[in-house]
Amino acid sequence: MYYKTKLIIILSLFLISIGAFAQKGNNQLTQTIRGVVVDKNSSAPLSYVSIGLLDLPEIGATTDDNGQFTLKNVPLGRHNLQATSVGYESNIFREILVTSAKEVFIEIPLTENINELGEVVVHAQTNKNAPLNNMATTGARMLSVEEASRFAGGMDDPARLVSSFAGVVSSVSNNGISVHGNAPHLLQWKLEDVEIPNPNHFADISTLGGGILSSLSSNVLGNSDFFTGAFPAEYGNAVSGVFDMKLRNGNNQKRQNTFQVGILGIDAASEGPISKKHNSSYIFNYRYSTTSLLKLAGNLDYQDLNFKMNFPTKKAGTFSVWGTGLIDNYSDDLEKNPEKWEFIDDNKKARAKQYMLAAGVTHRYLFNNNAQLKTTLATTYSSNDAHEDVYDRELNSTPNLALKNRYTNLIFSTSLNRKFNAKHTNKTGFTFTKMYYNMDLALAPYRDQPLETISQGDGNTNLISGYTSSSIGLSDKVTLNLGVNGQLLTLNNHFTIEPRLGIKWQTSTKTSFALAYGLHSRMEKMDVFYVKTAGSQGKPVNRDLDFTKAHHLMLTFNYNISENVNLKIEPYVQYLYDVPVMADSSFSVLNRSTFYVEDALVNKGKGRNYGIDITLERYLDKGLYYMVTGSIFDSRYKGGDGVWHNTRFNRNFAFNVLVGKEWTMGNNRQNTFGANLKFTLQGGERYSPVDVEATLNRPDKETQYDETRAFSKQFSPMFVTNATINFRMNKKKVTHEFAIKSLNTTGFKEYFGHQYNLKTGEIEPHRQATSIPNISYKLEF
Repeated sequence: MYYKTKLIIILSLFLISIGAFAQKGNNQLTQTIRGVVVDKNSSAPLSYVSIGLLDLPEIGATTDDNGQFTLKNVPLGRHNLQATSVGYESNIFREILVTSAKEVFIEIPLTENINELGEVVVHAQTNKNAPLNNMATTGARMLSVEEASRFAGGMDDPARLVSSFAGVVSSVSNNGISVHGNAPHLLQWKLEDVEIPNPNHFADISTLGGGILSSLSSNVLGNSDFFTGAFPAEYGNAVSGVFDMKLRNGNNQKRQNTFQVGILGIDAASEGPISKKHNSSYIFNYRYSTTSLLKLAGNLDYQDLNFKMNFPTKKAGTFSVWGTGLIDNYSDDLEKNPEKWEFIDDNKKARAKQYMLAAGVTHRYLFNNNAQLKTTLATTYSSNDAHEDVYDRELNSTPNLALKNRYTNLIFSTSLNRKFNAKHTNKTGFTFTKMYYNMDLALAPYRDQPLETISQGDGNTNLISGYTSSSIGLSDKVTLNLGVNGQLLTLNNHFTIEPRLGIKWQTSTKTSFALAYGLHSRMEKMDVFYVKTAGSQGKPVNRDLDFTKAHHLMLTFNYNISENVNLKIEPYVQYLYDVPVMADSSFSVLNRSTFYVEDALVNKGKGRNYGIDITLERYLDKGLYYMVTGSIFDSRYKGGDGVWHNTRFNRNFAFNVLVGKEWTMGNNRQNTFGANLKFTLQGGERYSPVDVEATLNRPDKETQYDETRAFSKQFSPMFVTNATINFRMNKKKVTHEFAIKSLNTTGFKEYFGHQYNLKTGEIEPHRQATSIPNISYKLEF
């Protein structure tokens, strides 16, 4: 009741603030749009490209010898920008948000038309959801950071934003990304072309591969790509999907700052020139959580930092220094009155501390022959210290879990992208990863018993991968993408050779078909290789595990219903093999959600996922947008028992409806009020039946499940609503934004396993509603 009253008071103050700030102005405010136009395949700057605003034809410019342009005195609001050049396909950028506080910088890629000049018929293409990677054929979408802050349920978190996309199933309590029924840990996270550890706060606690909130700030992230299947050859070590994220460059001409305070944290960001003369820039964002202070989410304390510095040179190319990092602290409270303990786990107390760091130096050099060499030297680090104790009724404690893991990777990556001509572009690359590890996990088999070592290892190994990929224009309507990826794990000398093939047919200006196939693989987390069992005499039992492998086949049909409405239909099939499973058991890593494995595994498991993804989207136009996505799928696996089961993540269907509306107000229509809603209906959580007898026979009453019928049960469908409202007020060189964002407004209760009830003696499903509100104020200046 206290928090409901508090929310009403804050909402009232919010609405009063809108009325106070939305005063009429006398002068129309304007801003500058700057940018650069490049060849999409070679990244070479393009000169003499015409740039103009479709809604304001009088505002235009032409790019200079460096491909740069400037549009001055652009009225505030949203605008559509078009770039046209002889011999290139025109491109339209929609929904560009112009505010009074910050200049807008856009990088515009143009695709060269492969026909002779006399045959060219220029059609302006609106590719709002087209991926940045030009060799992606199917199952890919560009992620706009602006969408992450606008879409209901996005919470400025790219991982939560993609839960709106077709093919992705989500939870509320965590942002783990399950693609086509695959476990979240099978997804690869990349930043600046480098694979990084899970970049989420309180990672792998609720589910392996997910966390509560992303540590990557939308103030620093640039537009990125998200892949759900059959991804290009440059992506290795992933079997479900890839999240390929980029950090944007800071403004190299003008200093700009952001300060934001809200329930989920306090943010401070800044960007600007390091040297205007040399066009160098910086950008950073620091965030500290306030959830601990407000006691809204237990004893959670987190902070993160993201930064990038960019140094162009006249002759030596461009250097950039970038990084991201987080620190998490967690502890739960123990009820000190045993009479109030209701469930068996109420006598546990845990504490954990996590670190994650990824940083690197990247060099890009553009040759005169339409070739670009990109080289990165990076390091990643992650650590986890966790302890859990159990208490008896006299409050005497006994250790139940002790974890101390350290992982450090040194990464060298290089690639050469060469555009031979308008028809053929090739990208070839190589990555060497030196992996250092120091792991020690001990668990008590029963409460009140001594800890036993589960996994333990100290050493280093290498993951070596390489690829080559070509995009070939067979005609002005047909494009062929083909390549191969290979990787070797020197820990056990297992290797893979993975062909990739895709073809796209632009049948008309409105319709296109695409078909892609790929073989993909992923190594297990390092701790799995060093599991020690009771009969292994202290030796690791999983050291010889091979990669999990998967065949992907996906078809895409795309239809532009109108200039602002697009329909995409994508049926797919995925077949997995060489999956680590436990012999004579239904256990498979395809269902893994916990952060540890404690058994010997063999590569004899299989999996199959098939379904269809549908997306109907209206791009933001005249203040209105909507997106309707639907996925119907089936996800099964075969464990060491040789039986096909439902996977843990086989919800069978997922539907999302997003809708939003913006209204402009004020004398010069320079202020904006927006309302956004998201409705999600998806199949219920899967679970295994409880083995009541085995549970009651255990001294500690830890729930035992009937694994012969793994995940055969399913709860009723899950219905969740999310909402976002915001008011943006533009003053001279300053922008104020007030926002209220809410996850799980309807309070749906998620399933967290079964627990023994100390008072009733029954084994009951533990269900809890996780609702995350965030009321925030942002100042840009």
